[in-house]
Amino acid sequence: MRKAIAAVPLTLAATAAALVGTASSASAHGYISSPPSRQAMCAQGRVANCGEIVYEPQSVEAPKGSMLCSGGNSRFSQLDDPNKGWPATSVGNTVTFNWVFTARHATSNFEYFVGGTRIANIDGGGRQPDATASHTVNLGGRTGRILVLARWNIADTGNAFYSCVDLQVGTGGGNPTPTPTQPSPTPTRPSPTPTTSPTTPPPSGTTTWAAGTAYKVGDRVTYNGVTYQCRQAHTAIAGWEPPNVPALWQRV
Repeated sequence: MRKAIAAVPLTLAATAAALVGTASSASAHGYISSPPSRQAMCAQGRVANCGEIVYEPQSVEAPKGSMLCSGGNSRFSQLDDPNKGWPATSVGNTVTFNWVFTARHATSNFEYFVGGTRIANIDGGGRQPDATASHTVNLGGRTGRILVLARWNIADTGNAFYSCVDLQVGTGGGNPTPTPTQPSPTPTRPSPTPTTSPTTPPPSGTTTWAAGTAYKVGDRVTYNGVTYQCRQAHTAIAGWEPPNVPALWQRV
């Protein structure tokens, strides 16, 4: 009887450890915001009928080793569909990929692939990344339309986060400037003379988005003339502008 009773806490401990490991894995989220990845395109409304990825572009998590944009995660299988009319960003042969992390996790490495060939491997050193990361990658002389698959490999779990970016590679190098964001809406009323009143002011209680500000769920801000509502409490930093992190801000 004593042996049976002693086994119970061991079993409970093992179960608790497994739950902690699962929670740790689930806490890590991130994706490429520019050039805009397929999930960023969906979250910004530039591609229709994307399913759940519209609300959580940062959550394309699956076991390591996949060569699919979805990572093989069936929840996000729309990302694998080549017939959805994905816009391609025009770039040169050297591209800087910018990641945003809504939660961070110890990192093994970041890998970049074109057509199954690995073109870059960025060591993460087992450390947590900053809230944003940028990797400059040489495309190896490729031209025309290509699809880049990026994998963020987590150091202490068997999972990775996946992000695919459609590119139109020309000559000249570099990324478009500035970082792509949603365009400001066309004004609903023309301004015939310089003395005409400015466009309608934002709703009461709305402030201009600013890095370093702590926002809570429901707060409203304006950015580039567009109003957004906070979806998750956070402190804003450069790189987390509302159009770039739809997991944190919803356009209203």
